[in-house]
Amino acid sequence: MAKDVLCEVNSCKYWAAGNHCAASSIYVVNNRGKDASNSGETDCKTFEPKI
Repeated sequence: MAKDVLCEVNSCKYWAAGNHCAASSIYVVNNRGKDASNSGETDCKTFEPKI
């Protein structure tokens, strides 16, 4: 398992300094209904907007 997860989405409530993700777990899904062949075919479901 990765010990450091990097994220550049600073509008997410889990975004932390240094572009780190502070979520306790990460959930990524395939958004195309078939096997993903690149990162553009996946989505991070962990994202929650910063309020």
